[in-house]
Amino acid sequence: LGQGHDMDEQDLIDAALAARQNAYAKYSNYRVGSALLDDRGKLFAGCNVENAAYPEGTCAEANAIAAMIADGGSSIQTIVIAGGHDDIEECTPCGGCRQKINEFATPETRVVLLRPGGHTHSFPIDELLPRSFHL
Repeated sequence: LGQGHDMDEQDLIDAALAARQNAYAKYSNYRVGSALLDDRGKLFAGCNVENAAYPEGTCAEANAIAAMIADGGSSIQTIVIAGGHDDIEECTPCGGCRQKINEFATPETRVVLLRPGGHTHSFPIDELLPRSFHL
């Protein structure tokens, strides 16, 4: 979707918000968008996609990660998550997505949650998933 040499956190926030607008969340009405910057400086976005077998579906973070992997990326520098019913709420990744993010994270990977009023909460992967499982 673009090279990241001039990309900043606001670009990722904008991409996550844009993806959130396209979320298919007709069962939960909880729309989530995610955008990540990979190790090559490329941006990838995803949104949650629900279906009639709710709660089966795919999360925004998983879709952004899948797009990165399909394009040949291997690690996440920064990932932004924007979610909520109508307005933005602080939306932490589900347990499965925490493990998915961790799979492609480095010790320097930052997780950024969008909060009400355009504020953010940023932390390292180890704070998101302490004592994580590794093979």
